[in-house]
Amino acid sequence: MRKIRNPYAASGRPEYQCFGCSPNNPIGLNLQFWDDGKDVIAKWTPRKSLEGFANVLHGGIQATLLDELASWVVQTHCKTVGVTSSMEISYRRPVLISAGEITLRGRVKEAGTWVAIIETELFGNDGKVCATALVKYFLFNAEKWVSEYFYPGADAFYEAND
Repeated sequence: MRKIRNPYAASGRPEYQCFGCSPNNPIGLNLQFWDDGKDVIAKWTPRKSLEGFANVLHGGIQATLLDELASWVVQTHCKTVGVTSSMEISYRRPVLISAGEITLRGRVKEAGTWVAIIETELFGNDGKVCATALVKYFLFNAEKWVSEYFYPGADAFYEAND
């Protein structure tokens, strides 16, 4: 399994405050990602401040986790960027904050020139599926995003010797 670099954090740009993945955002999720060749994976520990019901991770935070994961799948596996155009989420079991670390897994289900469908899953600490989502992304031309919106290109997410 390979660690995915966060080239946005490495850029040193102070305006990089992504709620999902920026290490510069003190109230953000600060996600980090790995690649096992098929899936993009993140491990994360829920915080009490993000609960809905007592000891249950808020459903909106679960959706945010799965959406952020899908974005990293698009950037690394589709080798471009895009925006979420729809998300179909199924909540199957509560995510108990007291249970500790959860695992997120995502992969490309379908990809075309302008649209990608990303499958995502959220697993509790016990390995059971707590939520799944199909995330539809509208894809952009990577060259435009390199020049105008700081997308560093897919190669920037991996070390050269990986």
